[in-house]
Amino acid sequence: MKKIICATLGCLCMAAMTISCGGGASRAAKDAAQAEADSIEQARRDSIKTADLSTKNSTPEEIIAVLNEEPVFDIMTSRGVIRVKLYSKTPKHKANFEYLALTGFYDSLLFHRVIKDFMIQTGDPNTRDTSLIHEWGKGGPGYTIPAEFVTEYTHKKGALAAARRGDRANPMKESSGSQFYIVQNPQNCVHLNGEYTVFGETISGFPIIDKIADIPTDPYDRPLEDVMIVKIVPIE
Repeated sequence: MKKIICATLGCLCMAAMTISCGGGASRAAKDAAQAEADSIEQARRDSIKTADLSTKNSTPEEIIAVLNEEPVFDIMTSRGVIRVKLYSKTPKHKANFEYLALTGFYDSLLFHRVIKDFMIQTGDPNTRDTSLIHEWGKGGPGYTIPAEFVTEYTHKKGALAAARRGDRANPMKESSGSQFYIVQNPQNCVHLNGEYTVFGETISGFPIIDKIADIPTDPYDRPLEDVMIVKIVPIE
């Protein structure tokens, strides 16, 4: 009887040891997997931190020098992100937009002119000051840009184009140094082809354009609710 009991206890001990070893191996495997995941996550954070520091320590000129020939920017608005691509065949407008975006010129500016089924317009530094509301649409960086009309660049949905003064005051059709608009309804913008420089296009965020265009406006086409550019950043 004692032999039977001893043999049974021995088997139980062996089983317990086996279970214990198996559990230990399982825990070790989980710990190793977690350690690897933690390492990957830390590397990701380090990479982001390094990229952020690199951007902060770089001048706008240095960043522009490494952008693609047709760079992509995110126009981060208070209503969502509109992602745009700048055209290579309008180099003056492309370079100007890059520089203004990277120097923070567009930060906190409002969409000051919105016409449903037409377009949404922004880029006036006067919109930072509500006391200048009657001057909205007249501001800029103090210079204009020569027109760069390219036949293949039309006022399609999401087209990025430069605003400008009218022909009588501006017979050369020079563009505003900072104000631009984004086409919402191309059918109502056909007459603008060859009259206003198109220098980019929307590649995502079309619903955001429609959302902004749907905002009610006053008799001067100013939105009754503020829509702000938070920041414009390159995504490369």
